[in-house]
Amino acid sequence: MRTAHQYRLRLTKQQQFTIDMWIELCRRQYNYRLGERFNWWEQNRCDINSCPLICHLPELKDRPDLYSQKRDLVNTKQLLSEYKEIPSHTLQDVIARVEKTFDRWLKGDSNGKRSGKPRFKGQGRYRSIAFPDPVKPEHIKGNLIQLPKIGNLKVILHRPIPDGFKVKTAAIVKKADGYYITLSLQDSSIPELTPEVPTLDNTIGIDLGLKSFLVYDSGEEVVIPQHYRKLERRLKKIQRSLSRKKKGSKRRKKAIKRVAKAHLKVSNQRKDFHYKTAKKLLSIGKNIGHENLNIKSIARTRMAKSTHDAGWGQFLQILSVKAANAGLMTIAVNPNGTTQECSSCGQKVPKTIQDRWHECQCGCSLDRDHNAAKVIKHRAVGHLVRKAQEAARALEVSSSKKRDKTMPDGIPGVTEKPALYASA
Repeated sequence: MRTAHQYRLRLTKQQQFTIDMWIELCRRQYNYRLGERFNWWEQNRCDINSCPLICHLPELKDRPDLYSQKRDLVNTKQLLSEYKEIPSHTLQDVIARVEKTFDRWLKGDSNGKRSGKPRFKGQGRYRSIAFPDPVKPEHIKGNLIQLPKIGNLKVILHRPIPDGFKVKTAAIVKKADGYYITLSLQDSSIPELTPEVPTLDNTIGIDLGLKSFLVYDSGEEVVIPQHYRKLERRLKKIQRSLSRKKKGSKRRKKAIKRVAKAHLKVSNQRKDFHYKTAKKLLSIGKNIGHENLNIKSIARTRMAKSTHDAGWGQFLQILSVKAANAGLMTIAVNPNGTTQECSSCGQKVPKTIQDRWHECQCGCSLDRDHNAAKVIKHRAVGHLVRKAQEAARALEVSSSKKRDKTMPDGIPGVTEKPALYASA
């Protein structure tokens, strides 16, 4: 089992100066290595629609990859002595970040989805450094944790490290309100739980919305907190104050920090609400069906502010991770027509966005979101049943094709059947 705990750091002024310097040097190294890859890409590519039949390209350069750029760190340390103070694995992690973001742009991730073109990190845009080496148990003493080339750091252990877990990696993150350390913990002795096959008895449906954050298929509602809208007046005031400050002045830096802290507070409140809501959902002990929403498209409409304030994407991500740890499933279903379909008889009941009550000829009368949650529950169970049937059908087709490629007496290599079996 793999999990992560984040703790606040109490650093001395010297430690803060050292970490800030390391973050800045890693930012410059990130931009330099990303620039190397962009130069290779620009000098070696040739558009198909504008390439002549006879093309005289300069000698192609070797593509900078993960290992070649790691080997070049030796030259970096010889030219710039300040890089010798940074742990080697921390610098190698910077190269790994460049490799990951560049490959996701050109090749895409495991699902084939490509990201946008990587951007160079400006000042303040690179906020974390990693220590990939495992932290040994003897390096954690009380509220002190020892990291290479920086010494003991004071940590506020608001929750203890679980027994049996080993600290695999550590990362220091700089936020608007201070420094934090994230410990990646692993315990191989904890087995992964296998979820049960979803049925109507062990599955619940939830409908995400903006009137209520979510509605259970039982009719219970979770009120949407609207953290950003509640702090909007405060944000407007301090952002207006920021716009009046002279660029480059100390007062402007202080105003920027006030704005950053206000936004961080909203983010922390929203994340805390998402974790508590996910825990309440999973405490029921049932699989959860939800809509497979296209959140990016919804966030481009006039409901953008409310959609971002609700944070559906972050909530569903937290819910899926916590459900997997609890041995449960989150099932994403097609959202088309969930509010129009009757949960009792399945008939389509047209509604506009203003119609908040579902009334069907079959006698089903309930709230619009309550009805949608019930439809989502039925779709979640039926979705997996159809997937299992399709998988079984595909397996049967593949096995029949294998049988067709063999003779009746078991001799392989013959693709056509004899006349005796043609009519069978």
